[in-house]
Amino acid sequence: MNEEKKEATFEENLAGLEKIVTKLEQGDVPLEEALDSFQKGVKLSKELQKTLENAEKTLTKVIDENGEEEIFEQGQDENEQ
Repeated sequence: MNEEKKEATFEENLAGLEKIVTKLEQGDVPLEEALDSFQKGVKLSKELQKTLENAEKTLTKVIDENGEEEIFEQGQDENEQ
């Protein structure tokens, strides 16, 4: 059996992070479990940040009339209005 590990979606990672934060905020977690949860939370936070950065890079590119990618700059459309 060769099981493929499916990557979690942004929403799944966010829900996991929220669950960890809620658990840690309650304060009745043993130290070892709190440290483990904190480490998992940091990992999830990094994954979420990476996903957001990739989305931002994708959204800031535009395709010019020749079909080539250009970096979108704020105010670029203002001259066309």
